[in-house]
Amino acid sequence: MKKIALFAVLGLAVAFSGCSKTDKKGEEKQASSKMPVFALIDSTEYDFGTIEEGAIVEHEFKFRNDGEYPLILNNISSSCGCTTPEWPKDPIEAKQTSSIKVRFDSKHKAGPQVKTITVYANTEPANIELRLKGIVNAAPQPAVDSTTAKK
Repeated sequence: MKKIALFAVLGLAVAFSGCSKTDKKGEEKQASSKMPVFALIDSTEYDFGTIEEGAIVEHEFKFRNDGEYPLILNNISSSCGCTTPEWPKDPIEAKQTSSIKVRFDSKHKAGPQVKTITVYANTEPANIELRLKGIVNAAPQPAVDSTTAKK
């Protein structure tokens, strides 16, 4: 008799613990569905083609907050000091659009280029990567005077 009572109590404990986990999963799912969503309107990558060394490329990555809560861009970093981002410091409300302006200075950057811009926000996942890519043709070198070069 004691064994039956013990199994009954254990069975009820397992049943109740299962219910609470299901409730928590439902609450987590509901909360995550309301989180801010960084939704790019265009692409995560911008190909600027072929440019001459020393040229400056600017591009705006347009995005929208597809979540229910305000989107906050905490920080944005780039893979190189030659690439500088500008972003909105105020929260982006639900369904609002905004943009991140990226500027690439090709001075001393001859050859194929891929620059990564990492956006840190209050989203899941917590960061998003954007890319600039293209080819930078080397600037022509000044001609060396052969009479001066021998001295």
